[in-house]
Amino acid sequence: MFRSLSVVNYRIWFAGALVSNIGTWMQRTAQDWIVLTQLTNYDATAVGITMALQLGPQLVLMPWSGLIADRFNRRKLLILTQTLMGLLALGLGILTVLEVAQLWHVYLFAVGLGVVAAIDAPARQTFVSELVAEDQLSNAVALNSASFHGARLIGPAAAGLLTVAVGAGWVFMINAVTFAATVFAMTLLRTHQLRRQPKASRERGQLLAGFRYVRGRSDIVVVMIAVFLIGTFGLNFAIFTSTMATIEFGQGAAEFGLLSSIMAIGAVIGALLAARRSRARLRLIVLGAALFGLACALSALMPTYATFAISLTLVGLSSLTLMTTANAYVQTTTRPEMRGRVMALYMAIFVGGTPLGAPLVGWVADFFGPRWALGLAAVSGLLAAAVVLFWMVRYRRLRVQVHPFSAPRVRVLHAGDGREAQAAQPRGRGRSAVLEREDSSEDGSDPDRERAAERNRETATREIAIVEATVPR
Repeated sequence: MFRSLSVVNYRIWFAGALVSNIGTWMQRTAQDWIVLTQLTNYDATAVGITMALQLGPQLVLMPWSGLIADRFNRRKLLILTQTLMGLLALGLGILTVLEVAQLWHVYLFAVGLGVVAAIDAPARQTFVSELVAEDQLSNAVALNSASFHGARLIGPAAAGLLTVAVGAGWVFMINAVTFAATVFAMTLLRTHQLRRQPKASRERGQLLAGFRYVRGRSDIVVVMIAVFLIGTFGLNFAIFTSTMATIEFGQGAAEFGLLSSIMAIGAVIGALLAARRSRARLRLIVLGAALFGLACALSALMPTYATFAISLTLVGLSSLTLMTTANAYVQTTTRPEMRGRVMALYMAIFVGGTPLGAPLVGWVADFFGPRWALGLAAVSGLLAAAVVLFWMVRYRRLRVQVHPFSAPRVRVLHAGDGREAQAAQPRGRGRSAVLEREDSSEDGSDPDRERAAERNRETATREIAIVEATVPR
C-alpha cells in the first residue's frame, strides 16, 4: 500500500505536499465561510461564483500549461508556482486582517489563484512520474490523493476553529506560510535520482498533437466525459456542506468545518484502497461513479446534522475511488512525452466544468434548497456510470454471465478496456483460470487494427477477458 514511500524523493515530496495541502484546505474553508456569512447574506450563488472564478482559468489555460509541463523543468516550474500562490494567499490575508476585504477582492484573488493553479496543476500531477518508477506510479498517484484528502481531516476543522478564534484573515496568512513547505521540499530533492521524462518537441503543432492523441483514445475520452459530469455537478462540496450546515441545520463555522473533515475520513479510505491496487481499471470507475450517485442521494435524505455528517463518509469514499482511479488510469496509459498535455486536458475537464456547474448548483441550493442540489449531484454520478458502462457494452462487448450452480457464479466478459497492455497471460485464481486481454495498440488510433480486433472478438471468444466479479482484485 505504501510502497512508493520507500523512494527518498517521494517521501520528501509527500511530506511537503501534506503540509501545503493542510493550508490549502484551511484557506478554502475560510474563504467559503467569509463569502457566505460575512461578505454576503448567506448567498450560495456567490460561493459558486468564487469557485467558478478560481477554477475557470484552468479551463482556458490548461492546454498551454500542459505543453509547458511537457517542455520545461517541472521542479523549477513548481517552485515558481507555489511561491506565487503563497504570495496571493498572503495578500488576501492582509486585506482580511485589516478588515477592508470586499467581495470583489475575493473574486480578484480567486482569478489570480486560478491562473497560477492552471500552470501548477499539470506540472504537479506529472512530476510524480519523475519521483517513482513506472510500476509505482499508480500507487504514488493514490497516495497523493490520500495526502490531499488526509489534509482535509485537519485543514477544514482547524480553519473553522481558527476563524472563530482569530478570524479568517489569519487563516489565509497561515496558508501563505505552508506553501513554503513545498518550496523547501523541492530544494531538498536529490535531483540526480529524478527520472527524467521525454520532453515535448519544439516543432509546431505540439499543442494540437495532445488533442489528436486523446481523440484517438476512446477509452480516455469516455473517462473524461464521466469526470466532466461529476466534476461539474457533483464535486461542489463547498456549496453542499456550507448550505446544509447553515440553512438546513442552523449550525456555525466550527460545525461547517467539521463536515469537510468527516467527509475526508471516507476520502482517505478510498485513496488508500486505491493505493493497494496495482492497476487502475475502467470497471472501478463505473463502480465509483454509481456509488457516488447513491451516496449523494442518501445524504440528501438525512434528517439531522449528525446523520448527514455520517453519510458524508460514503460520499468521500466513493468520490475518491472515482477520482483516484480516473487520474491513475489516464496517467499510466498515456505515453510519457504526451503526459503533461493529456493530464492538462484531463484537469481542465475535471475542474473546468465547475465554472459552469457551481453557479447552477448554488442557484438550485438558493431557490429549491440544499437537498435538491445534492440530488443534482446524485444524478451526475449515476449518469457518469451509465456513460462508461454503455461504452464498455457497445465497444468492448461487456457481458455478464450468471451461473448459479457452478463456480465462478458471476463472470464479467469484455474485450479489454482499450489501454496499452501486454500480451494476454492466463492466471489461476481459485478454481478457475482468468485470461486478461487488452488492446495491444498503444494509442487505440489505428482504424484497421480496431476493425480486425472487432472481427476477432466476434469469432474468437477465447480472447475475451474473463474476470470473476465475485473475487476482489
